[in-house]
Amino acid sequence: MLSNIILLILSAGIPYYLVFEKMSKFKSKYIFIFSALLLLSAISISLFMPHYISDERAMLLVSISLVSALISVYKATKTTNFYKLGYYLIFVNAPFFFLLKDQASLYSLALLVSLSGLFFVGRYYEKHYGSANYHHITGVTLITPCIGTYLTIYLIALALYPPLPNSIYFLSYLFQSEPNTLWYIAVTLLFFSNFFLAMRVMRTTLFGRANPKIHYVHMNYREKFFHSLIVVLLLALSIYGLKETLL
Repeated sequence: MLSNIILLILSAGIPYYLVFEKMSKFKSKYIFIFSALLLLSAISISLFMPHYISDERAMLLVSISLVSALISVYKATKTTNFYKLGYYLIFVNAPFFFLLKDQASLYSLALLVSLSGLFFVGRYYEKHYGSANYHHITGVTLITPCIGTYLTIYLIALALYPPLPNSIYFLSYLFQSEPNTLWYIAVTLLFFSNFFLAMRVMRTTLFGRANPKIHYVHMNYREKFFHSLIVVLLLALSIYGLKETLL
C-alpha cells in the first residue's frame, strides 16, 4: 500500500497543491519540470519496483486522484500559459495511472512526450514573444506554419486522437477493461477534459486572423530539428502501441 501512496503523491499533483501553488516566486516553467520529473519517477517505480493494486484500492486511488484532476481541469481553463497548461494536464491524467494498470506507464510516458513538446513550444513563445502566454498570438498556422504544425500534433495527441500513442493506450485499455460506475465516470470526464482543453488551445492560438500587433517569428533549423525528434518519438510510441494492441 505504501508504494501506491507514493505513486499517488508523485502523479496526482499533491506537491503542487500543497506547496508550489502557494509559492508565487516559483516560476511555472520550473513547476512543470518538477512535476514531469515526479511523474517520470512514478513511471520508473511502477516499472522497476513491481507492485500490486487490488481493484478496491485502485478505485480508492482513482477517486482521490479524480478530485485533483477536476480541480486541475478548472484551473487549466483559467490559464493561457503553456507551462501551466502542461503541468495541469499531468494532474488531469493522474487517474489514468491507476485505471490503465498494464498500459499506465506507457500512457504516462506518451503523455510526457506530448507535454514536453508543448513545453518547448512554450519556450519558443517565451524566447520570441516575451512569455509562454498564447492568448494574443492568433493565426499561428497561417503565419508560422512550422510551429503551428508541431503544436497541432502535440494538441491532437493530448486530445486523445488516434493514431497518436496517447489514444492507442487509452483505447487499448477500453477494449480490455471491465467497467463499473466509477470507471464510466472517470473515463468519460477525463476523455472530454483532455479533448476540451486541447481544442481550446487550438481554437485560441492556431486559427483565426493574425494579430497585427505581434511580430511573428519563424522557427530556426535547430528548433525544427528538436521538435522533429519529439514527433518521431511519438510515432515510435504509436507503432509500439499498435504492435502491442494487435498482437
